[in-house]
Amino acid sequence: MNKGHDAILVTGATGQQGGATARELLAAGHRVLAMTRNPDGEAAKALAAAGARIVRGDLNDEASLRAALRGAWGVFAVQNTWEAGVEGEEEQGKRIARLAKEAGVQHFVYASVGSAHKQTGIPHFDNKFRVEETVRSLGFPAYVILRPAFFMENLASPWFKPAIDGGTLAMGMDGNTKLQMIAVTDIGKYGRLAFERHEELNGQGIDIAGDAVTPVEAAALLSRVAGRPITHFQVPIEEVRKFSGDFAAMLEWFDAVGYSADIEGNAGRFDVAPTRFSAWAKTVDWGVAAGSPT
Repeated sequence: MNKGHDAILVTGATGQQGGATARELLAAGHRVLAMTRNPDGEAAKALAAAGARIVRGDLNDEASLRAALRGAWGVFAVQNTWEAGVEGEEEQGKRIARLAKEAGVQHFVYASVGSAHKQTGIPHFDNKFRVEETVRSLGFPAYVILRPAFFMENLASPWFKPAIDGGTLAMGMDGNTKLQMIAVTDIGKYGRLAFERHEELNGQGIDIAGDAVTPVEAAALLSRVAGRPITHFQVPIEEVRKFSGDFAAMLEWFDAVGYSADIEGNAGRFDVAPTRFSAWAKTVDWGVAAGSPT
C-alpha cells in the first residue's frame, strides 16, 4: 500500500461507520474517495474540507458504483439494514463486492456485525454473513471483515433518546444482561488499521467492542452524566416484535447469548484504547429535547 497515493473508496462516507473511517484515514494521510448520494450535503462538504474527494454513488445503482470504483486500490463497504431492508442490504453488499473485484480493487474491507458468523438466526445478522461469504469467494488479493457490536450511538438516536428524555432507558432486555457496545469512533480506528495492516490481517474476521454494560448499569451512568434520574424499563418483547420481528430476535439473542468480542485482547493487539461507555456518554448532550416529557 502506497500511503497518500493509493485511493480508498469509503461507502456510506456521510454516515456513521463510513464517516468515522473516512475521517480516520484522512487524519492519517490517506487518499480518500468519499462516496455519497448527496455530494452537496453538509457532511460531504466537511469531508471535502478535510481532504477527501467526494464521489457520487448509490449502492443500488451499478453504473454509479462502477464510476466511483474507478482507480480505487481499497474499499470500505458498509450498508444499512434499517434503510435498505434485510434483502436489499444483502443485495447491496454483494453488488459492491462483485463490482469492486471486477474493478481490480486490491483490498476490500467489509463492515459486518458482531457474531454474524455464528448462525444467530437474526435476519440482519445472517444476511451480513452471506455477504461475508461472497467477499471470501471473490478472490480479492486481500480482504478484512470487521464485526462491530451494538453502537453506543444507538442510545442517542430516535430509537432510544425520546424515552431517555423522559427518564427511561427503554430496552427489551433483562436489566442484568451484559451487552457489548462500541463507539463509532472506535470502528473508524479499526477501519483505518484494516487498510494499514492489510497484509497481516488478510482474510481475518475481527469482532470489535469497547465496553460491556447492563441496561441497569447504562441507566445509572446516564443518570450521573445527565444529572437527572434515568431508570431502565424492560419493554415486553412482544411489544418490540410488533415494531420489528428482526429487532426483537436480536434482543432475545442478547439475553440468551450475546456478542463475544475480545475487548482487552483487541486493545493490546491493535493498540486501540477502547472507548468505555462512561466516557462516550460524556460526549453526548443529554439535555431534554424541546417538547419531550419531563
